[in-house]
Amino acid sequence: MHPWFDGSPLPRVLAHRGLVTASDEAEGIVENSFAAVTAAHAAGVVYIESDCHLTADGEVVLFHDADLRRVTGDPRTVAQVRLRELDGLMSSRGGLITLRQALETFPDVRFNIDVKSAEAAVPAGRIVAAHAERVLLTSFDDERRRAALAAATVGSSRPATSAGSGTVARFAAAAAVRSRAWAARALAGIDALQIPERQGPLRLVSPRSVALAHEVGVEVHVWTVNEPETMHQLLSWGVDGIVTDVADIALEVVAGR
Repeated sequence: MHPWFDGSPLPRVLAHRGLVTASDEAEGIVENSFAAVTAAHAAGVVYIESDCHLTADGEVVLFHDADLRRVTGDPRTVAQVRLRELDGLMSSRGGLITLRQALETFPDVRFNIDVKSAEAAVPAGRIVAAHAERVLLTSFDDERRRAALAAATVGSSRPATSAGSGTVARFAAAAAVRSRAWAARALAGIDALQIPERQGPLRLVSPRSVALAHEVGVEVHVWTVNEPETMHQLLSWGVDGIVTDVADIALEVVAGR
């Protein structure tokens, strides 16, 4: 078992982009901000899921979108803005946080980092290398994920990792024909299968798919789940982790099981 999983009871609650409550939103606090990460940590969350991009001057920052429009109203991309300017834009929105700051400021938090751009893969991996035991690196793009993972691997020390979209598709095909051998090949080198309940018309999460992933030694984490009723159902199917915008509520659901 990778240290990212070790010592933390199941099921796991992963705070999706930190924790932003309704009152936080009213004050202008946004996702992936320093305040959102702080709030998740204060709520007792062990795992925080976040995303990263690279600024124009080469800093890896926690930010989901490729551009700033939705979060700040600025139409430019993260890649076009220098760290100091982005810091200013985020100052009234909970504060910018870099990947390095997140890892160093919250040493008891385990981070789930989704690499959102090819340019950020190697720089993010190099930053993560010193904290590999408490980071899971992922990306929808398997090539990008592997690049980040390679940069973060030093000797036998590496971050945990979850499946990209190509790997998920291969696992879904294995689940459709109930092939343990195909599932094992699809998920070789994968620590967690992090997936939505559905991808279009295709249901990815079911008792059968969860059981198959477990047979080959891989956890299943489902995103993004905000309704307590759905959380209860997924947990009854044996899901190992819930990725959620309402981590405070999810912790109550887990505690009440």
